[in-house]
Amino acid sequence: MGVQERREREREARKGAVLDATRAILLEKGFRGTTTKGIAERCELSEATLFFYFSNKDEILVSLLFESIEFWAVGLDKIARSSAGAEKKLDQIWRFHEKVNDEHPEYYVLSAYLAQPNALEGVSEEVKERIVQHSGDNFQRLAGLLEETTGQVDGRHMADTMWATFLGLMVLREFRVNLGHGDVRNTRQDRITAFDWLKDGFLKTNK
Repeated sequence: MGVQERREREREARKGAVLDATRAILLEKGFRGTTTKGIAERCELSEATLFFYFSNKDEILVSLLFESIEFWAVGLDKIARSSAGAEKKLDQIWRFHEKVNDEHPEYYVLSAYLAQPNALEGVSEEVKERIVQHSGDNFQRLAGLLEETTGQVDGRHMADTMWATFLGLMVLREFRVNLGHGDVRNTRQDRITAFDWLKDGFLKTNK
């Protein structure tokens, strides 16, 4: 391995460590508590060294966001290739939402962050356009799957409803936990119950 290749691998490994630290801090402290200083300390780097890899916090979050978009794209494409029937494929779509929550709960935190007024204010317009393009592609993937499984001509409203339902349940869970509610009512089974109602409505639209 040449010197240049070794340095590039070391750089990518360091960037990966920064992203992993950011995931953990996002889940522990939320956005306001996620700072470049805290990320650097978690990685045992100086903040100045951190800025050698990422210019600011937004750039770190954008890297995670693009990672999230790719994860969703791969998962939805896999479901699209499935030979399962309509109802089973709907189940697969919801289970994939759960899989994202199990493996990468920070992706839902990132999605909620984008609703903030000043989200990504440190990001260039070009990068924002890429986010819009690629996330829009995933939305079309989901809408297309819902059109296929329900027989509806336009699956966009259903895609909005399914995404809003799962993301809303995630936000509601954090809301109740943060307020100290004793009855959070947001287990996997609770979410399956919500999905069963949703699925029933989706399938009835084609009757």
